[in-house]
Amino acid sequence: MMITIKYFGLLAEVTGCSSEKINFSGTTISDLKEVLFQKHKVLKNKKFKVAQDNKLNTDKAKVTSSKIALLPPFAGG
Repeated sequence: MMITIKYFGLLAEVTGCSSEKINFSGTTISDLKEVLFQKHKVLKNKKFKVAQDNKLNTDKAKVTSSKIALLPPFAGG
């Protein structure tokens, strides 16, 4: 499945891209993170959440969308 990954904030800075398309053959968010860690080794040392369909997902969630967002930690008030 072809997936579009969107990187936000610090994650866009460290990967050097705001979005990219990857061919993904895994099934879970954890599988996707492993692919991304191999492609962008710097991501292994960063904390981030993964969202699909405008919802945050756990590592065990299945990848069901072709659009994924990687969100760095953020503070608000």
